[in-house]
Amino acid sequence: MENVLRLGIIGFGNMGTSHAKNIIAGKCPEIEVTAIADVKPERIDAARKLFEDAGKEAPAFFAEGTELLAAHPCDAVIICVPHYGHVPMAKAAFAEGYHVMVEKPAGVLTSDVREMNAVAKESGKVFAMMFNQRTNCVYKKIKEIIDSGEMGNMRRFNWIITNWYRPRAYYDSGDWRATWSGEGGGVLLNQCPHQLDLWQWFCGLPKKVDAKLHFGKWHDIEVEDDVTAYVEYENGATGVFITSTGDFPGTNRLEISFDKGKLVAEGKDLTMWKTEMSEQEFSAVNEIPFGTPKQEKIKIELDGSNPQHPAVLNAFADAVLHGGKLIANGEEGINGLTLSNAMHLSAWLGRPVELPFDEELFRTELMKRVATSRRKENVKSVVGDTEGTY
Repeated sequence: MENVLRLGIIGFGNMGTSHAKNIIAGKCPEIEVTAIADVKPERIDAARKLFEDAGKEAPAFFAEGTELLAAHPCDAVIICVPHYGHVPMAKAAFAEGYHVMVEKPAGVLTSDVREMNAVAKESGKVFAMMFNQRTNCVYKKIKEIIDSGEMGNMRRFNWIITNWYRPRAYYDSGDWRATWSGEGGGVLLNQCPHQLDLWQWFCGLPKKVDAKLHFGKWHDIEVEDDVTAYVEYENGATGVFITSTGDFPGTNRLEISFDKGKLVAEGKDLTMWKTEMSEQEFSAVNEIPFGTPKQEKIKIELDGSNPQHPAVLNAFADAVLHGGKLIANGEEGINGLTLSNAMHLSAWLGRPVELPFDEELFRTELMKRVATSRRKENVKSVVGDTEGTY
């Protein structure tokens, strides 16, 4: 095919498989999968069958990501391996001249991701993150409203996202899962990178983080499965972020308060409460002891679009082939990771941490836990494991 992006998929677990299926289904017309790598033979077999069943020409298959990179069977790669592999595989890909997309999270340590970003910049290649939640019309509209300035400055951010329930069988499906040595964290590194990215996309990074993390509270795991974090911003705004994999049924409710009202997102709905003047302006002129500003409740009309992963891949292809705009630049991946690293460090130290935090101290504290990390035995592997292997 002419004018097509030849894509290699490194790691053929759940996400690698999902991306391949979307491309095979024609949802990414400017992308062709020409290579797949995974160290597990059964996953290579599954990939081969997927293409055969679809009547598609089989890509080249490799037993390791480094073998794929050395063979140059494609123009770009998407990295879908466990978290610790994101940074080294991306750096190797840039060194070989590939355009790169990385699945979430960008990595485990911000210091490593900072190095990856530098290598990406030096390479001159297109670098993207798979932050597919940015394509959701609810979140796109929130970003648009905030950036317009019509609501004034942010005062308070609250997100309770506890509909990440995972049973024991989920954690028993891989020996690396929910371990410090295999995954580098729990709900913050696995389930919540999208929400952490959206948070910083909307509001920027805070100046202080004070987090309470519970490690193995609801499951027999060594990493966090319950989180409550409080943050402070330079302008005096505050935020609270709550998440867990132990709540059922869970909640996903985002509320952001501003000088001139608030936005509430829950499910597919976005509602705005807008005041006729800012709270400060009203308070300065009001003479009624229990007076309140006049407000209007508005249900925001949305187009219902939520194209998710294919849209991010299509933007990636457009950027490589035509110089188009990415959904999320790869360099932005460090921002959401900064939030999760700061939460971990705050919990480990038992005190608030200022941003930018001490990255070497974070590495030291994480490596203490990696040194005593235990890999699970008698795991029950399932089809559709979250990440592939490299």
